[in-house]
Amino acid sequence: MLIQVNTDTNIEGSEKFVHYVEAELNRLLSRFRDGLSRLEIHLSDENGGKPGANDKRCILEARRSSHSALVVRHDGATLQEAWTGAAKKLVHALESDLGRDTDHKGRASIRTEEATASVILL
Repeated sequence: MLIQVNTDTNIEGSEKFVHYVEAELNRLLSRFRDGLSRLEIHLSDENGGKPGANDKRCILEARRSSHSALVVRHDGATLQEAWTGAAKKLVHALESDLGRDTDHKGRASIRTEEATASVILL
C-alpha cells in the first residue's frame, strides 16, 4: 500500500512527522491492507498563520482495488487531532463498507460477485 502525504504551504511536513503518520496509518489499516492500493493524506491549515479553533484539516483518500475511493475529512485544533480523527473515520468507513459484503448472518451479500454468480447458476 502506497502512502502519500501532502501538506499546504502553512504546514511543515517534516520527514519525522511523515514517517510517524505513515507508521500509525499502517498499524491502523493493517487488516485492510489487501484491499487498499493507495492512501493519500492532505493536511492543511485553513486560517494560515492566524489562530483559530478547528483550523487544521485532514482529508484521507483511500484508493481501493475493487471499489471506488473512500474520502473522509476531519477538522481539529491541532494537526494530531485532525489526522487521528480522520483516521478513525476512515477505519469506520472501511469497516462499514466491508460489512456490506456480507449479510448479518455472515453469508455473502448479493452485492458481491460470488453471490451474484451463485444466483445466476441456480
